[in-house]
Amino acid sequence: MPTPRQRTDPGAGVQRSLFDDTDDDAAAPRPAPWRRFDDGRRRFDYLLRRARRRSIGIRVDERGVVVSAPNWVALRQVHDVLADKADWVQRQLTLRAQRGAALHSARIDWRDGGTLPFLGRVLTLRLAATATARHDDELRLALPADSDSARLRDAAQAWMQNEAGALFAARCAHFAQRLGVTVRAVRLSSARTRWGSASADGTVRLNWRLLHFSPGLVDYVIAHEIAHLREMNHGPRFWETVGELFPDWSDARAQLRRSVLPPW
Repeated sequence: MPTPRQRTDPGAGVQRSLFDDTDDDAAAPRPAPWRRFDDGRRRFDYLLRRARRRSIGIRVDERGVVVSAPNWVALRQVHDVLADKADWVQRQLTLRAQRGAALHSARIDWRDGGTLPFLGRVLTLRLAATATARHDDELRLALPADSDSARLRDAAQAWMQNEAGALFAARCAHFAQRLGVTVRAVRLSSARTRWGSASADGTVRLNWRLLHFSPGLVDYVIAHEIAHLREMNHGPRFWETVGELFPDWSDARAQLRRSVLPPW
């Protein structure tokens, strides 16, 4: 199943300052310094790490650009690899910046009047003396007016998980009946790296935070997992099976990959 987060590292690459005239000691490891790559067209800072390895590698993560190079490799060789991979590095930095901005924009303000994305709509959070329930575009939480953000978040999570359990069970039954397979159990998942999974024994697990997305994306994920009850692989027959249940699976798959979950 596609994952909430997908990243690809190049097989080889590295980051290193273009104009760095420091002589490299080929024998002894050095502290990992931040350096600047600048060839007049591409510019970025990177962390150079010396290690016992055979090749130069580049990784772009939460720290920025990290270059790992063998102890014996000269700075000029590091620069040559950086120059070759500089466009890729800048694309990855741009993507990370865009994703960071999207995550910031998606952040939920846990207070009375805050908003919660729910099945393609936006619910306004309200504190109420009545039982927790949804009323049109409001989610009224049975909490005191002085409740802190953690209590709001926990109450909203409990409500969403209850809604997810009911919805997922109904949609799994719907798609299973269409395909002629048996779902023995539907479980909620809080996995950080998977939207769902299916076991050969008929157990389907689905991430409850899918409720932040539209009903169509929820149905795509469920159809994907139900199709696994017939084809426990990702071969051509599997995707044909997904197409029987959800004809627009390709568009939904692409949309899901672009989607950003609100940070909890």
